[in-house]
Amino acid sequence: MNNNYLEIKIDHVSNEVAEIIIAQLSDLGFSGFEESENMLLAFIDETAFNENEVAEIFTSKQLNFSKKVLAQRNWNDEWEKNFDPVTVDDFVTIRAHFHETAKNVAHEIIITPKMSFGTGHHATTYLMMQQMRTLNFEDKSVVDFGTGTGVLAILAEKLGASAIQAIDNDDWSIANAQENIERNSCKRISVRLSGMLEFNKKFDLILANINKNVILEHFKVLANSIVQNGQLLLSGLLQEDEADILFAASALHLKHKETIARQKWICIHFTN
Repeated sequence: MNNNYLEIKIDHVSNEVAEIIIAQLSDLGFSGFEESENMLLAFIDETAFNENEVAEIFTSKQLNFSKKVLAQRNWNDEWEKNFDPVTVDDFVTIRAHFHETAKNVAHEIIITPKMSFGTGHHATTYLMMQQMRTLNFEDKSVVDFGTGTGVLAILAEKLGASAIQAIDNDDWSIANAQENIERNSCKRISVRLSGMLEFNKKFDLILANINKNVILEHFKVLANSIVQNGQLLLSGLLQEDEADILFAASALHLKHKETIARQKWICIHFTN
C-alpha cells in the first residue's frame, strides 16, 4: 500500500490514438488516466511497470513517452485539485467531499479521489451508470467485478440491491473502494480482494467494467454466474471490440440486448 506510482506522459497524441493507448495500457495494469488536448497522462503502480511492454506500444505508433515517480500523497493532492464532479444526465452525480451538494439528480455518490479507476470521468464508467438506470436492482444480488473506486457497487445499493460484492485484484482499489463505501454509508456491500468470482454462486446482475482481454478470459464464468434471466453489463471496451465480444457471447448462449457508445467506447448489455 506504500508503493509509489509512475506517471507516463505522452505528448503530440490525437484523441483517437489516446483512446486506443488507454485500452492497451489498461491491459498492462495502468489504473488511471488524464487526457488533455494532444497529451495523455497514464499512471501505474511502480512495481507493476514493465518498460519493454510499454515501449513496444509507443514505438508501434511512433510516439515518445517520459516517466517520473509520483509519491502517493503528491498524487492525491494533484488529483483532488483537478477532480470535477461528474453528472450522468439527471440520474447520478459523482463528486468529492469538497464539492457542493448535487442538485436536480436522483442519486449522489461522494468519493475520495485517488488513483483507482472509476471516478465517472472515463466514458466506460459513465456508460455503465447509464445502463444501470434502465435495469431493476430492487432486492437483487449484484457483483461489481473489477470494482476500482467502488462507484458502481455504491450505485447498485442506492438503486435497491439487497447484496453486492465488490471484487478487485488490486490492493489500492480495494482500500479506496472500502473508503468510498463507508463514506456513502453503504451497508449491503462486501469488498473482496480477488481476481475471481465465487465458485458455483449465481447473481441477478453482474457488472464488469474492465477490458476486453480480462472479459474474454473470464467470460464463461461470468455467463455461468448469472441466474436465469439475469443481467450482464460489460464495458472497458472499444467499438472495435464489439464483434469479438458478441462472437464469444453467442457460444455462451447469451442474448445481446443493447450496445451503447460514448467517445469510441461501448457498454454491452446481455441476458441469458
